[in-house]
Amino acid sequence: MAMKFTVGIALSPPEQMVELAREAEECGYSAIALPDSIFYSEQVAAAYPYTPDGRRFWDQDTPWVDPLVAAAAMGAATSRIRFYTQVLKLGPRNPVLLARQVGSVATLTGNRFGLGVGLGWTPEEFEWCGAPFAHRGARADEAIEVLRLILGGGMVDYNGHHFAFGKLRMSPAPTAPVPIYVGGHTEAALRRAARTGDGWSSAMMRFKELQATIQRLRELREEYGRTGDFEIQAVCVDRFGLDGYRQQAEAGVTDAIVVPWLLYGAGFDADVQSKKDGLRRFADEIVSQLA
Repeated sequence: MAMKFTVGIALSPPEQMVELAREAEECGYSAIALPDSIFYSEQVAAAYPYTPDGRRFWDQDTPWVDPLVAAAAMGAATSRIRFYTQVLKLGPRNPVLLARQVGSVATLTGNRFGLGVGLGWTPEEFEWCGAPFAHRGARADEAIEVLRLILGGGMVDYNGHHFAFGKLRMSPAPTAPVPIYVGGHTEAALRRAARTGDGWSSAMMRFKELQATIQRLRELREEYGRTGDFEIQAVCVDRFGLDGYRQQAEAGVTDAIVVPWLLYGAGFDADVQSKKDGLRRFADEIVSQLA
């Protein structure tokens, strides 16, 4: 199976997003990965889990557009490229309201939307959005069940420990299943991905760690009796170039999430033309050879 390449647009100015999506589609990229951060709190009660020192690598002025709104805007300006959240913080959100939003985006983009989810790591985002930080794993499991149930269409009800509702229907339902990708590096997150997900989505990882994680996912999927296609969406920080992406593919990566302009000296705040040049150069050098 050919390797897919997804463009990560985290930390890019909002006014660049639509133009970058158009360019990525023209260059043959598979998808746009949409980041999520609800707000920047001055202090946080937990360490950020994906940096060595636990510090956030963004600040209060860093732009974060709601990923579902961004997908709708970019979807309206494109016709083929897909979009998925990478990853949306599920814990602070009500899954019934989220189902309404996801179903709308999937419908408006012609089924070009996938939902990547993670629990969320900061207690403030939970508590200040009205959700408890405690039992977040069990709540996420039920939220995924609720999302699949409602997005599947028809009149449905649910009676769980954390969420419950009577008979309801949301119309229109997406005409194709919305894939749900599960993020996270912990054993619990990998089990959730293997048990409930259509794929797994990584944060920044080194290749050896990525290899071990993919192998663990294979073991867990076998344990749960899961077969069939399963996406591995990877942000690998130490394997680049044709040989590097071939190594990722051999390890089991199906979708490499890349920020091409960074490889050619343009920063997150670079002008849009520099980023478009990076997209096109990477497509010529890498995507055209491996996709």
